[in-house]
Amino acid sequence: MSLSNRLGLLGRKVGMMRIFTDDGDAVPVTVLDVSNNRVTQIKTVETDGYTAIQVAFGTRKASRVTKPEAGHLAKAGVEAGEVMSEFRVTADVAADYKAGVQVPISLFAIGQLVDVQGTSIGKGFAGTIKRHNFHSQRASHGNSRSHNVPGSISMAQDPGRVFPGKKMCGHMGDESVTTQNLDIVRIDEARQLLLVRGAVPGSKNGHVVVRPAVKVKLKKGAI
Repeated sequence: MSLSNRLGLLGRKVGMMRIFTDDGDAVPVTVLDVSNNRVTQIKTVETDGYTAIQVAFGTRKASRVTKPEAGHLAKAGVEAGEVMSEFRVTADVAADYKAGVQVPISLFAIGQLVDVQGTSIGKGFAGTIKRHNFHSQRASHGNSRSHNVPGSISMAQDPGRVFPGKKMCGHMGDESVTTQNLDIVRIDEARQLLLVRGAVPGSKNGHVVVRPAVKVKLKKGAI
């Protein structure tokens, strides 16, 4: 997808529910609150070396904002937000916006495919079975206290070491994850809500980034 179509919205994961189609089919959807996305800065090639639109979402107490950030927001004439991010766009798209304006939810349409980025739920320290879908070892016939261990991890005398990136036990979750090609089922413009089919990364009230899909799948029968 071209860079000009990558302008998206910041939001919050409200939770999951289901809606019914006219045919009576139940559709599981995730509700995303994308209200009050406000532009805090327009970056240009002349001043910043690239073109982008910086957007803020949510609210934050003035006492929780640093002085440099407060001055940056005051220059744009917007209130502080919980999260701030930027979207790389072309100069033509950036020219349609200016600091202080609100990015409308009409940026997206019903039936459009989007990519939703969020922070996955942290699972703490996990073993290889849970973390990497390893199989457990035999539960009987001489297996002594080695049911859920990963097994041998090293090599022979040459090279005699563990290669970097080996799948082992460790911290699981709490990382940036993007779910692609989610269908927008419904848009509530009054409450600034997006209802997308399926699940998105993260827990309730977690922050998300919604962008137009970069890998749009062709429908069956399409050329």
